[in-house]
Amino acid sequence: MNFTSRLGSASRHLDVFAIIEKLLTVASLALVGITVGGQLGEMIGLYGTLGLVVAWSIAIVYDALWIGALRMSEIAIRQRSTVGMIVMLGLSAVAVGVSATILLLLGHAKVFAFVPVAAALFMGLRLFASNVLADPATAAQIAKQSAADRNARALAAADARHLRSEATTDVFTETAGHLAEMERQIARADVLTRAQAEINEARSKAEKRLQESETKHGAEALAFTQRDLVLTVPRPAATAGGDTPAELEGHTVVTQDRPQIEGVTPEPVTPVETDMVEGGGQVPVEGGMTLQELADIEGVELPKPGVTLSDEQLSIVLRWLRYSMEPPRSYRQAQKDFRSAGFKAREERVRLTWGEIETREASAPTR
Repeated sequence: MNFTSRLGSASRHLDVFAIIEKLLTVASLALVGITVGGQLGEMIGLYGTLGLVVAWSIAIVYDALWIGALRMSEIAIRQRSTVGMIVMLGLSAVAVGVSATILLLLGHAKVFAFVPVAAALFMGLRLFASNVLADPATAAQIAKQSAADRNARALAAADARHLRSEATTDVFTETAGHLAEMERQIARADVLTRAQAEINEARSKAEKRLQESETKHGAEALAFTQRDLVLTVPRPAATAGGDTPAELEGHTVVTQDRPQIEGVTPEPVTPVETDMVEGGGQVPVEGGMTLQELADIEGVELPKPGVTLSDEQLSIVLRWLRYSMEPPRSYRQAQKDFRSAGFKAREERVRLTWGEIETREASAPTR
């Protein structure tokens, strides 16, 4: 178990990139040495051992040149010397190019001509990683900080989206409340307007029926109300005290019929003495108020014949008719003069208003 742990730790500390770089460097030296060392001696006129030694030495110098130039460029990189980096890297590129060209021209296996180039690239990458890039521990710390920054930005963006979503939801909720209230008001207005329309329609139909009735029967109804009907009672009529006509000194008791309106029970009108007055029994009141003066006092428009009277105007006309004569007109007389003057009001309204006038008159204190 300990052996396995040590093996795993050794594999983690093993730099595979550096091993490949060294293998490529050794292979480049060997290829150049074999290619140049075996042919260069004869090319310069040296044979035997001396030719091999000279040729191999020149081959090693070619490879050592670009290897050494790359090594010295590491110093220039560490010193941040621009001139040193340009010189060393340029020299390395020339030396690698010469070695690759020799292998391409003189080598039997031209496929290996670019081994020096590969070795130089690996070496250059190692130098760049070692002197420009951060070490693994620092890189891990930087990566951790970058991840924290990324996470913080992601959380901030999420918070911003959440705030926008909440604001939008609040607006939707508030707007929904306003829309609901608007719909409620619209529904209420719709119901009320439809109800008012139905009421108006019903009133219009009723007014139309009344107008048709007045057109068809108004003249006859008015003529009937102007009739002075007297009915002699053939049987004994009991009075309030239980007396009969025979007990009232032989006077014949007569009653007057009142016009009836279908569906309406008329208010009883108290018979008064003036109903029996003949001829000149009544005289106009001297200095009595005119109808115009009464209308001005009440603050209403002057009642006019032929126009349906309001309640106030009807009260003014009936009071004027009653108290403009001495003694005051009775209901029958006032009704007859009311119709003769051309004033318009339904019979039940006339009876009700006359009853109110008599009630006020009865309740007024006597002098």
